Amino acid sequence: MDRSLLFDIDGTLVDSAKAVVANWSTVASRYGVDADAILRVCHGRRDEDVVPEFFPPEAVASVLREMADLALSHAELVSPIPGAVAALNTITDGTWAVVTSGSRALMTSRMRGAGLRIPSVIVAAEDVRHGKPDPEGYLLAARQLGVAAASCVVVEDSPAGVAAGKAAGAAVVALATTHAPDSLTQADVVIDDLSELNRAIGCLPALSGAASSGHEGRAGAGGQNSRHSGH
Repeated sequence: MDRSLLFDIDGTLVDSAKAVVANWSTVASRYGVDADAILRVCHGRRDEDVVPEFFPPEAVASVLREMADLALSHAELVSPIPGAVAALNTITDGTWAVVTSGSRALMTSRMRGAGLRIPSVIVAAEDVRHGKPDPEGYLLAARQLGVAAASCVVVEDSPAGVAAGKAAGAAVVALATTHAPDSLTQADVVIDDLSELNRAIGCLPALSGAASSGHEGRAGAGGQNSRHSGH
């Protein structure tokens, strides 16, 4: 494969839905906040970006600490997304990375808990100033792999993550695990299962000369979307 792969973690490689619901529900109940409202918008975003939208300014720091503690205590409430183990086992070391809105400690624990390989490049919440949908994380991961973002394929499950990948100039394959396909139409290809990933990548346009030569750029969020079926 001539493209490096940049994966999101939660909802893409790891099913952490039970942990996410438990954590936000616990903290929201303590502060009288609507947990359902948080859960509708939190996926794929950093806690640092979500908490100020729902909690008073004077509570933000303590809520973030509580969320970090709860997340680590519930790190075992995870399982691999179907097809994740097999998909990662086919990738050569040094040609893939993960870009996550969670902390490095938490995401490493979740990947290990799900029985997944850990890549050499991890871009976590603490590594960037701006979280998804900003492309900073994906641009940083590509640089650390020594490739142009435009030569990469981003694999994501959330609209915020898809937007980040497209803004980085990468091709994006969206996995319809946590969001309906019609909310992921910004992606180049939408799939139902990671077993379809290689075929989906094969459907992407060939790399341009600029991408192959390592010129990095930020692309617009357009592009043609296709629904890929593995059946």
